[in-house]
Amino acid sequence: MQIKTPDWVKDAVFYQIFPDRFAKSKQPRKQLLHTPRWEDWEAMPTLQGYKGGDLWGVIEELDYIQNLGINAIYFTPIFQSACNHRYHTHDYYQVDPMLGGNPAFKELLDAAHERNIKVVLDGVFNHSSRGFFFFHDVLENGPHSPWVDWFKIQDWPLSAYDGNLPANYQGWVGNRALPEFNHDNPEVREYIMEIAEYWIKFGIDGWRLDVPFEIRSPGFWQEFRLRVKAINPEAYIVGEVWGDSREWLDGTQFDGVMNYLFAGPTIAFAAGDRVVLDQVQSRDYKPYPPLFAAEYAQKIQKLLQLYPWEIQLTQLNLLASHDTARLMTIAGGDRASIELSTLLLLTFPGAPSIYYGDEVGLPGAIDPDSRRGFPLEANWDREILDTHRQLIALRHSYPCLRTGEYRVLYAQAGLYIFARILGTEEVVVAVNVGTAASQGYVDSGHLHTTPNKLLYGSAEIEWNGGETKQLTLSLAPRSGCILG
Repeated sequence: MQIKTPDWVKDAVFYQIFPDRFAKSKQPRKQLLHTPRWEDWEAMPTLQGYKGGDLWGVIEELDYIQNLGINAIYFTPIFQSACNHRYHTHDYYQVDPMLGGNPAFKELLDAAHERNIKVVLDGVFNHSSRGFFFFHDVLENGPHSPWVDWFKIQDWPLSAYDGNLPANYQGWVGNRALPEFNHDNPEVREYIMEIAEYWIKFGIDGWRLDVPFEIRSPGFWQEFRLRVKAINPEAYIVGEVWGDSREWLDGTQFDGVMNYLFAGPTIAFAAGDRVVLDQVQSRDYKPYPPLFAAEYAQKIQKLLQLYPWEIQLTQLNLLASHDTARLMTIAGGDRASIELSTLLLLTFPGAPSIYYGDEVGLPGAIDPDSRRGFPLEANWDREILDTHRQLIALRHSYPCLRTGEYRVLYAQAGLYIFARILGTEEVVVAVNVGTAASQGYVDSGHLHTTPNKLLYGSAEIEWNGGETKQLTLSLAPRSGCILG
């Protein structure tokens, strides 16, 4: 079977936005809430407080997003919900009125598409919420409700709010706020397929699927893919699966997954023993223990062999998300760790994803702290922002950094050197994570050309020898470079 994934994703640089925390509209808009009690934007986020970000605010920031070099946005959930993160869906057909409702989303979608920026939404199809109309009917009418078979009900009466009584229905990870759908019911299945189709027809460019591994009904994701791709063959379907995802990446289900198997080793290599363990130990990815270059090379090569190449090119690669601590906090505030990780992210096959605020050095411990308000301009780290701008621009300029072969050339102690090769176009990327200067050697036999121009960073470059030329690269401590 020939695997086909969307071509635009191979050229995409994603920006992940948590809508309540990215931007509040400054323009006068017709809003339902005129004197809302928002939490202070700069204050530490709380589990239940809203800060009042909206989709009009995102529209007003599209210049900033575009100037960064972003050409795709992944939004965490935007549908109506009684929760600041909106994973507790009330109505899958309505954008939350606090965000501006369906009209604001339509305006945003049109404005993004005018700039050739794609938009991917978060699909939370494993569970709904206590406020979801069909489940609410069950709470009101008990066994008389026509929607009883839509959920996994074990006994009566249901206790949706009183933790002293058994819930008597299945909630995601035992959370009674999140009643799970019964996906074996054909009506439920059809309902979810129609939601997926509705928003693709509305104009979105794909779905990021929340905890899709929890849905075990045979053929569910195969049907989902067929129905979404029938409307838009170039729609992107990306699953939130943290580990080995071969089961879902066979070409009949998802185009990619959130690539935490890239994030863990990359942070363990670039940040090393600076990683603050209590920010990562309870998570499902492994940014510890520290890795040296040879171990990092081994893990990366194993990852690149895990899935077909066509799938590798549409993986969603990331360093942090709303479900992890932010890189600045994981690395104990060490700027070099961020710059080296970002260099490895933006030169890796697959679509890089930047979590809003990471590009300006926003800190944040595990959630809810990783969901802070986007910082005021006075608090931006300009060096980190400049690093992101330069690296994103280079990725867009050199096709080999997007779809070229990934070849490890040297991996010893703290020095890691690899090439990205596409036809006659070649770039060499080198990273020294060590605290001392380091020197590495590359035989020209591994390359078709002799890259000698510094495109990014700093290093001493020397080509020497006769027929079998050798490249000697000398890097300062905690630094990286790209040669073209």
